[in-house]
Amino acid sequence: MNIEGLHLPERICKPRKHGITILIDNGVPFNLFKDTIASAGPYIDFIKFGWGTSIITSCLEQKISFLDENNVDFFFGGTLFEKFLSQKKVDEYYNFCKRYGSAFVEISNGTIDIPNREKARFIEEFSKDFIVFSEVGHKDSVISNTLHSEDWVQFIQEDLEAGAYKVITEARESGTSGLCDEKGEMRFDIVGRIREAGISLANIIFEAPNKKLQTSFIKLAGPNVNLANIPFTDPISLETLRLGLRSDTFYTFHEGEYE
Repeated sequence: MNIEGLHLPERICKPRKHGITILIDNGVPFNLFKDTIASAGPYIDFIKFGWGTSIITSCLEQKISFLDENNVDFFFGGTLFEKFLSQKKVDEYYNFCKRYGSAFVEISNGTIDIPNREKARFIEEFSKDFIVFSEVGHKDSVISNTLHSEDWVQFIQEDLEAGAYKVITEARESGTSGLCDEKGEMRFDIVGRIREAGISLANIIFEAPNKKLQTSFIKLAGPNVNLANIPFTDPISLETLRLGLRSDTFYTFHEGEYE
């Protein structure tokens, strides 16, 4: 990739199936939302309306309309699915997603206590009408730490076999649970076991809400790693990390590598 005479890692252009960047909307004001999408749209693949924010966002329809105009997809956070499920209202969640024209859904069990096999059945059902992102990992760091790397591999494989398009690994917007410990340190043993199991990282989306995690995943898997839970402040700075234009990844890529 040649920009201004610089040799940079090759980035896949939109629409792309990997190298995906997913921003999380935690209820940002509409003008900030529009400015971010307008200025950084080529680097943004999805907006996730975090947890249940879509229920009380007064300008949700306007935001979705603006995303359509700028070729950015969206979906609702998995916690919202879990809230509907906890009240035995999965059909209402299905209708909610259809009402807003969402082609994608996220199915998770990071808050409620249901077996992964039960979650996989919902993935299979929803994948008949939606493209499904599943999520593996628990939002409670204490519970999450009890999951061994073999559990992660099993759950990821179950979700993919059930029809998940890609599997998101939990880290929360704080980066202190799921694939991270409570101190924010990444659990490399889990990532290593995922790779040893032969699961393609193209099928995995890593939540990376801060620069430390973004840098770690880029160094681990290259510039076209899939990343989620990216703050609205970060799409441009993340792209510079992907391209080796920031000190943190300055020496990560070499000529001809990752092309």
